[in-house]
Amino acid sequence: MTERAGKIRLFVDAALAEGARLALGRPQAHYLMGVMRLGAGAAVAVFNGRDGEWRAILQPQGRRDAVLEIAEQTVPMRVPPDLWLIFAPIRKARTDFVAEKATELGVRRIQPVITRHTRSDRLNTDRLRAHAIEAAEQCGAVFLPEVVDPAPLDRVLADWPPDRALIFCDEARDAPLLSRVAPPAPAAILIGPEGGFAPEEAAVLKARSQAVAVSLGPRILRTDTAAIAAIALWQAERGDW
Repeated sequence: MTERAGKIRLFVDAALAEGARLALGRPQAHYLMGVMRLGAGAAVAVFNGRDGEWRAILQPQGRRDAVLEIAEQTVPMRVPPDLWLIFAPIRKARTDFVAEKATELGVRRIQPVITRHTRSDRLNTDRLRAHAIEAAEQCGAVFLPEVVDPAPLDRVLADWPPDRALIFCDEARDAPLLSRVAPPAPAAILIGPEGGFAPEEAAVLKARSQAVAVSLGPRILRTDTAAIAAIALWQAERGDW
């Protein structure tokens, strides 16, 4: 879906309340005044991932700086179901794609994980957060998922919350379909690397009491496709769709 006509949305890392005045950084001021050609008095929708969406009025402060005056809340805060996405990073553009679509579909946390067969262990977390912010700006979301730094699989499992289901997307043909056994929140979806989990990793995952091994169907999916399909299936069965 495209952005609604006449509505520009901007993420701001500041508390939002009626009457507040927010000084914009140079990049955001340039985007509003230089790229979008907005002038004094123009309305902008702003959100911070915590306080819903608010209407703000643009007040230029010279040619390069600007202030936003917060007027009123237009959309209340909505938090998606407590679902995490944990996935092995892949090539740059496709990893960015996963972050964007996970944000649109509604997850609470995005966690890259390093496995034995992970082919890309260099990941710019700040860039991944920027893609999540851009996706939220464009799709009308008021919640922004937490994007955490990559971590080895064994470390992620060592710190695993005892009350959170771990939906382990398994390529084994005998695993039940996710749509039939989707556990309720709090839950997490784990997508492995394109080479699959190493046998010892799969054994550790299946031995965990919180783990639920599931199939996504008869076709083998690439990591980015599998992540989107799994989130959509869980949302349809247990989420807020």
